[in-house]
Amino acid sequence: MPAQTEKATFPGASGDMLAGRLEMPNGKPHAFALWAHCFSCSKDVVAASRVARALTDHGIAVLRFDFTGLGASEGDFANTNFSSNVQDLLAAVDFLRREYEAPQILIGHSLGGAAVLAAAGDVPEVRAVCTIAAPADPAHVAHQFEDKITEIETEGEAEVSLAGRPFRVKKQFLEDVGAQKLEQAVGGLRKALLVFHSPTDASVGIENASQIFGAAKHPKSFVSLDGADHLLTRKEDAAYVANVIATWAMRYVNAPGLENQDTPADAVTVTETGTGKFTNLVSIGGRHSFLADEPASVGGNDRGPTPYDLLLAALGACKSMTMRMYAAHKGFPLDTAKVTLRHSKIHAHDCATCETETGKVDRIDVDIEVTGDMDAETRQKIIDIADKCPVHRTLNSEVLIKKHSKH
Repeated sequence: MPAQTEKATFPGASGDMLAGRLEMPNGKPHAFALWAHCFSCSKDVVAASRVARALTDHGIAVLRFDFTGLGASEGDFANTNFSSNVQDLLAAVDFLRREYEAPQILIGHSLGGAAVLAAAGDVPEVRAVCTIAAPADPAHVAHQFEDKITEIETEGEAEVSLAGRPFRVKKQFLEDVGAQKLEQAVGGLRKALLVFHSPTDASVGIENASQIFGAAKHPKSFVSLDGADHLLTRKEDAAYVANVIATWAMRYVNAPGLENQDTPADAVTVTETGTGKFTNLVSIGGRHSFLADEPASVGGNDRGPTPYDLLLAALGACKSMTMRMYAAHKGFPLDTAKVTLRHSKIHAHDCATCETETGKVDRIDVDIEVTGDMDAETRQKIIDIADKCPVHRTLNSEVLIKKHSKH
């Protein structure tokens, strides 16, 4: 079943009614997120709609709304500024808190990213903040109409063109963005921060991400959107952002049954998310988490690797690490080690060395490539040592699996 979309209206900072859309997942949401759109955009910009819908697949409800004077919201854009956008965000928080539950996740795109950084400190329920292509300084938006700045300062206002549409910008807007001290807000955030940015963003340079990340305290993470444009117009870029946000945020939000802190440090916990037939949250020692799933061809949502993908990944990583340790110990000039694995099932009678005589047996094909300035004999020694990795030995030995049931 597709996610449900509900219309939402609520009063903004100036009393004008703001228009929003609330994307609700099937079943009870694990958490609510609030999306802040880019400067002069709307809640229906491609990035907002695609990311919101993808997040519902992970059980996260998303409210996206139009700031005052934009999209379907009431009010005059000319009377708004960065500070009023922050107040509109807090009004949206109040709406969710009153009608549903307060958001635990704030997501901001471009100037909306700067707005969520400024607003997050006033929302105690927020545990995770995410910015996408955000400027480190709100005054950066003035570059979009720098040819009109002199007129605005001398005449008090001017009509500017933003994304091919006319807008009136007043002097008070320039004064407001110029007075912002975002670095202080970021430094005092005290919430988990995830920064997305494309190194080829032509509107907001990658150096902005560096400034935001540098000002923030841990826990903080950065994800490079290599090849993406500023507005995330490619569907695959928006889907990637949504998947990363959902997996990352589950580490911090109060999602019933999904809290990673319940995982012992020496254990792996796998829990159904309730958002797909096969989608599970994998928590490793409370330190790492990601989704596991099945492809759509067998009824899954394809939100993560399959169980056999994870098995191959474990074996491949173990082989690569073993080769690296061996080369370092011997002083061999190994540059890179690459392991490619494939899993299949073959008929037992096609395997001359297998003990199983009937039915099918599992087969893992392993291709190893090592590079470096070394002779063929040294190269082969490094490749051969991969078979002695602990995971390889485990798979080739008797494994005792004991089940402990909890009721």
